Amino acid sequence: MSSLDVAAGAVRRDETVETVLLLAFAGGYIDAYTWIIHGVMANAQTANLIFLWVYATAGDWTRALHFVPSLLAFSFGIVIAAWLRRATGERACTISTLIEILLLIAIGILHNRLPDLAGTLGISCVAAMQTAIFTKVEGVVCNTVMATGNLRQAIESVFLVVSGGAPPETLRRSGIFAALCAVFGLGAAVGAFATKSIPDLALGIPVVALVIVLLRCEVARQEGEQ
Repeated sequence: MSSLDVAAGAVRRDETVETVLLLAFAGGYIDAYTWIIHGVMANAQTANLIFLWVYATAGDWTRALHFVPSLLAFSFGIVIAAWLRRATGERACTISTLIEILLLIAIGILHNRLPDLAGTLGISCVAAMQTAIFTKVEGVVCNTVMATGNLRQAIESVFLVVSGGAPPETLRRSGIFAALCAVFGLGAAVGAFATKSIPDLALGIPVVALVIVLLRCEVARQEGEQ
């Protein structure tokens, strides 16, 4: 069953609404942090690619090359996530979240000593792992680090119901994807405020959200083994 109408108890813990909302909050938060601190997007590689070519076509190679490390780190993170899924199976969500937490803690602690490049590489890598490991909400494809696809799903579901092409229950799907967009925006707002107000401690907030995700994934795994 791959419907958002399934009972919550039948859904994998890493695909529940609560889990993906926590991840979306962390995704928006981290994007705001990296943009303010490092001048790149940790998650939105489309934006990084656009900036790369805009500056490159203008002949400003110094600014253009500033976006390359994030693109490469994101690609590396996708490879790590793919390997984790193959090597660890069901534990991939737990391990990838733990890696993300540890890297964010390390970057937060070394904030004043870490070169911009190192911070960018670490955060873009973990963002890639998150988007590659956590790909669904209750069996339906979603994205916890970008809002475009979720916004499309929210609007499309409403249209299908209004036009008579889907049952009213489909509105639940629209609500979930709208909530993902809203929480992602909330994360970005909180991230921008915290980054400017308490830059040395700012990464502690998404770490808390990710710790909750980690505990949920690990509890679900242990329940599944019993």
